[in-house]
Amino acid sequence: MPIFYKIQKYLKKPHNLILVMMVIVLGYLTLLPMLSMLKDTVTVHNAEAMRLKLPVGAFTWAHWKKVLFDSSSISIFYKPFLNSLITSLGACAVALVLGGTFSWLVTRTNMKWKSALSSLCIFPYIMPSWTLALAWYNIFKNDVVGGVPGLFSALTGLRTPNWLAYGPFPIALVTGLHYAPFAYIMIGGILRNMDANLEEAAMMLNTPRSRIIRKITIPMVIPAILSTFLLVFSSAMSSFAVPTFLGLPVRYTVLTTQLYRTLNGLNPGQGYCIALIMIILGVSILAMNQRITGIRKNYTTVTGKSSNISLINLRRLRTPISVAVAVVLVCVSILPLISFALESIIFYPGNYSPSTYTLQFWIGSAEQNSIANSEPGLLLNPTLWASLWNSIKLSVMCAVSAGSIGFLAGYAIVRGRGQKLASFVDNLAFFPYLMPSMAFSVIYLSMFAIQRGPVPALYGTFVILVLIGTVKYLPFASRSGINAMLQLSKEIEEAGVVLGIPWFKRMFRLVIPIQKSSFISGYLLPFTSCMRELSLFVLLVTPANRVLTTLLFYYNEKGWNQYSNGINLMIVLIVLGINFLVNKLTGASIDKGIGG
Repeated sequence: MPIFYKIQKYLKKPHNLILVMMVIVLGYLTLLPMLSMLKDTVTVHNAEAMRLKLPVGAFTWAHWKKVLFDSSSISIFYKPFLNSLITSLGACAVALVLGGTFSWLVTRTNMKWKSALSSLCIFPYIMPSWTLALAWYNIFKNDVVGGVPGLFSALTGLRTPNWLAYGPFPIALVTGLHYAPFAYIMIGGILRNMDANLEEAAMMLNTPRSRIIRKITIPMVIPAILSTFLLVFSSAMSSFAVPTFLGLPVRYTVLTTQLYRTLNGLNPGQGYCIALIMIILGVSILAMNQRITGIRKNYTTVTGKSSNISLINLRRLRTPISVAVAVVLVCVSILPLISFALESIIFYPGNYSPSTYTLQFWIGSAEQNSIANSEPGLLLNPTLWASLWNSIKLSVMCAVSAGSIGFLAGYAIVRGRGQKLASFVDNLAFFPYLMPSMAFSVIYLSMFAIQRGPVPALYGTFVILVLIGTVKYLPFASRSGINAMLQLSKEIEEAGVVLGIPWFKRMFRLVIPIQKSSFISGYLLPFTSCMRELSLFVLLVTPANRVLTTLLFYYNEKGWNQYSNGINLMIVLIVLGINFLVNKLTGASIDKGIGG
C-alpha cells in the first residue's frame, strides 16, 4: 500500500505523469525500432532466402560477413565508406573556410552591405540541400555523361571535365556551401560576443593583425570551430540527395546511396547492417561534440567588460572584397533559382537558344509533352497537386504532433529537473537527431513492415510518414519547449496553483500566452523541415502517398529534366516563403545578432 500511495502521489503532479507517458511512447518509437533493426541484421529476409538457402526469419551472420569480411565488402561497404569520408572532410573544409572567413569579415572589418549580405548568406542553409547540387548539375554537366551539355558549355563552347561536373569534388564543394552558413552562424556568434580586450591589448602593443588572428582570435573560437566541424561532418556523412544528383551519373557511391541501393534491391539485410554502422557513427560523432564542448567550461568569451573592438579598415580593398563576397553569395543563393527556371522552360535540354523556350512543361496538355511520356504540364498535372497536398498535409500533421509533444516534453523536463527520469526523457527526445535520416527511415521500415502484436503493418500508409516525421523533428520542438520553459519563472505557475486554477487552464491562460513566440517556432520549424525533406521519406513512400520531394526524385530518375527543375523551383519558393512567414510570426531570424 505505501508503494501504491507513493506512485499515486508521484503521478498526481502533471509533469511527472507526462514524463512517464513520454518514456513509454518515445521508448516504443525510438528504442524498440532500434532493437528491431538490430534483429534484422542477423535475420534472413524474403528477398535473400533463395540465395542464402535458408528459411525466412532464420538466424544468420551472412549479412555482416558480406558487408565487413567478404571479398565483395570493398565494393559493398569500404569503398562507399571511404568516399563518404572524402566528401565529408572536403565539405567541412569548405564550410569552415568560407563560413569562418565571412563571419570574420562581418564582425571584424568595415566591409560594406553587412546586413544584406548576412541575410543572403543564410539562403543556402534555408533551402533544401539538393538545391545547389541540381543547380551545379544544370550548369556544369557535359555531353559525355549527362547526354547534353550544361549552361557553362553552351555559353563557352568548352566541355567541362568529369571531375568538375560529377564525383567527389562537386559533392564536397556543394555540401560545404550548403553548410557554410551554419559555420557562419556559430563562429560569427562567438566572434561578435567574445571579450575583445585581449585583441585590443595586442593592438596597443603594435602586434600585426595576422598574428592577432593566429594567436588570439582563432584560439578563442576553437570550441565553435570544432563543434562546427563535427556537426557538418555528421550531416555530410548522412547526406543522400547531393551524392545522388552528382555521384550516380559516374557511379560514385557513398554510404547513403549504397544503403538506398541495397534496401531497394535483393540485399535488405546488408542495408540494415550499413544503417546500423551509420547510426553508430552519427552517435559517436555527436557524443564527441558534446564531450569537446563540455571540456573547459570556464572558457570565457563574454565578460562584463568592453567587447567593442575597432574594425579593421580594408581601405582600397573594401569595395573589391565586398563586391566579391556579394557575387559569391548571389551565385550560391540566386543563380540556382534562375537555373531551375531556365531549365524548366527549355524544350531541348542543352539548347539554350531563346527560340526553344516554352511554357508547355508548366501549362501544356498531355498531348504536347511527348518527352515525358505524355505527362501534362506541372500546373495542370494532378500528380503534382496530389503530391503538393500530401506534402502540406504531412507537414501540418508532423508540425502539430511534434510541436505539441515537444511542448509537453519541454514542460515536463524543466519542471522535473534533477530527476533521472527527466534526464532520460531529455536524451530520448534528442536521440532521433543523432541518427542519419535514411538510417532512421530504415529503422521504421524494419519495425512497421509487418504486423507486430496489436500494431498493424504501416508500410505503404500515410500514417508511417506522419509517425517518422513527428519523431525525427521532435528534437527541434522539444529544444524549443525546453528553452521556453527555462525562461519562465516557476512563480508564475505556482501563483495559479495557489489560486486553485486547474493545470489545463494554467497552460492555456498563463504558460502558453507568455511564451507564445517560442512555442510557435516549435511548430513551424518541423513544418519547414518536413516540406523540404527527401532522405527521410524516400524509402517509405509509395505512388499513392508520394510527396513533392519524392516526386522530384522520381522525375529526376526518369530523366525528365524540365519537370524536376520546375518542382525544385516550387519547393525552394515554398520553403523560403514559409521561413519568411516564420520570421514575421515569431520575430526570429537566425542571422539576427550577427550581421552589422
